[in-house]
Amino acid sequence: MREIIVAPSILSADFKKLAEEIQQAEKGGAKWLHFDVMDGHFVPNISFGIPVLKSIKGNHGMINDVHIMIDNPKKYAKTFVEAGADVLTFHYEACKNIYEARDIIDIIHENGAKAGISIKPRTKAEEIFPLLPYVDLVLVMSVEPGFGGQEFNPEALGKIFLLQYHIKKDNLPVLIEVDGGINEITGKQCTLAGADVLVAGSYLFGHDDIAERIKKLKR
Repeated sequence: MREIIVAPSILSADFKKLAEEIQQAEKGGAKWLHFDVMDGHFVPNISFGIPVLKSIKGNHGMINDVHIMIDNPKKYAKTFVEAGADVLTFHYEACKNIYEARDIIDIIHENGAKAGISIKPRTKAEEIFPLLPYVDLVLVMSVEPGFGGQEFNPEALGKIFLLQYHIKKDNLPVLIEVDGGINEITGKQCTLAGADVLVAGSYLFGHDDIAERIKKLKR
């Protein structure tokens, strides 16, 4: 049976007790920890960056899943890997062209991390088909990136299904991740469509039953 990976997003965590929140997520069965990095330019919000990632690195046993929503991913890719990213995902829309995207993927791999490519809701899945043989992960945004707590856009399901079809057809070792509005209902819809990794923030953090909620997503 295919394992579903749950990646709690610390964007929704209480930063006054961040270490405790991360510990609860790990004890609850999360395998990945998701970092949403925003620069205020590529997306209309600012979150956190390299110092937070560095401070958390090594203080838990989960995979550091870092999603950079920034204007110049090529400039900062190596720095984020050095700061502790195990998986570094950048946006296709932040690249000048597909060749720059290939360069960024190479930089991430050369520095020892896995590379992911992300697409916004308005970007067609077909646009990144040429990159599938080179990445380890595709992140489908089911909300417009930049803010937490948005409602799930069901159009993401078609993208997930289409990506999964092409990944299986070509027998590629690529995971599909989905982020935005994930709960026990939308999470199940995504996994049935072919998603492997579910990013969840407000559905998990701020609740006493985080372990049970992670179990529901894994089902």
